[in-house]
Amino acid sequence: MTNNDIIRRLRYSFDLNDSTMIKLFDLAGSKVNREQVSNWLKKDDDPLYKEIYDVELATFLNGFIIYKRGAQEGKKPINEKKLNNNTILRKLKIALNLKDIDMIAIFDLADMRISKPELSAFFRKPTQSQYRLCKDQFLRNFIHGLQIKYRK
Repeated sequence: MTNNDIIRRLRYSFDLNDSTMIKLFDLAGSKVNREQVSNWLKKDDDPLYKEIYDVELATFLNGFIIYKRGAQEGKKPINEKKLNNNTILRKLKIALNLKDIDMIAIFDLADMRISKPELSAFFRKPTQSQYRLCKDQFLRNFIHGLQIKYRK
């Protein structure tokens, strides 16, 4: 799953328009214009398509957290230079203030059964023996579940 797929699906799931997308980047301390956002959202075969890099997706997700939960006093979000699916899943969990039970229900909406221990393994430190890498299939189904739950 590419970063562009993720941002496209989240935009659709939460019905975010271009102005809101620009605002999300701004909330996390990055200035983008409508053309950049539009090019990131284009299909892969479009000649104007531009790849969104990890740092830009991290900025978007940090802005989404601030948009949904508010900014922490005195703390600026750190936009990671490298993302993986575990980090993306964690940021979505934080932004939507989801508990384990809520996340399991969202996976269920996408017809993917996951147990609480399997889910908690995604949020462990990579050095722990129970850590599990979140594969594209899990992230794709989670975002699909978000779409079912939040898309009006």
